[in-house]
This record gives sequence, structure tokens and C-alpha cells, in this order.
Amino acid sequence: MSFLRRLPADVRKSLATEPRERVLTFATSSDGHVVATNLALFLSDGTRVPYEEIDKASWDEDGLRVLTMDGTRHFERISEPRMLPETIRERVNSTIVVNKHVNLPGRGGVRLVARRRPGGEVLGWTLVFDDGLDPSDPGLRAQAEQALEGVRRSMGV
Repeated sequence: MSFLRRLPADVRKSLATEPRERVLTFATSSDGHVVATNLALFLSDGTRVPYEEIDKASWDEDGLRVLTMDGTRHFERISEPRMLPETIRERVNSTIVVNKHVNLPGRGGVRLVARRRPGGEVLGWTLVFDDGLDPSDPGLRAQAEQALEGVRRSMGV
């Protein structure tokens, strides 16, 4: 099978990239091209997903699935991924400053995640509660916030 070695010029020009943003790799999807740059993932519809906003990306025989921190799900049908899965994994992992699971008293736990934009400052923290816990429970949130303060103090972040 023959691969295009370069991203087509019209696709490259259509990307809403930032200054100093460069293409790392790409794959052809059933709807166009999925492009990984040093700062973000561009989906075939032109949607730009910064790596620090990706909660989970997975690949299987059907294609690429991306879940963002706000719960938005994306799917791209890709038969030949090239280096896309490895590049996405590396770039997303590079945005994680802290990823620590903390047990809450008698209630399961919470994953505390500090993320940063590639090469930038820490943007903030995300609290990811264990399955079955209600993140809107004020008592639970208070416990998680207390755990977060302890982690921030101990790690200096």
C-alpha cells in the first residue's frame, strides 16, 4: 500500500494553526485527514483539540476515539493510523504535570490531574471522581478540594 508522505498542501493551509505550530504526523480518515501538530489534534472536520484538553484517546480496528475533559466524544474512522496513535499518546502525556489518585474517607477516591499547555504554565486542576461517586455532592467535593490542597502543598504545584 502506498502512503502519501506529505500532508496535502490544501489540507495544511486549511488548518487553523497558531504561530510556531507544526505538523508532526497525519492519517487519512473516511472524512478527510486527522492531523497531529506539536500543540493540538485537528479532526477531519477542522475541529482543533488542544492536547491539554484530551482526557482519553484510544485506537482500535474501527478507528480513533477521543474524549475531551468536558466530556465531548469524537470518532474518526481511520484504517491506516501511521504514527498518529503514538504521537497523540506522547503529546497528551507531555501535558500532564501531576496525576495522582487519592482515597477519600469511606467513599472511594478522586484522581487529581494538573495539566499544562505544551511548553506552558500549569493551567489548572481537574478532579476525576471514581465511578459511582456524585461529583456534585458538596461533601464529596469538599473532601476532594481538601485532598487537592494537600497534594498541591506537597508537590509545590
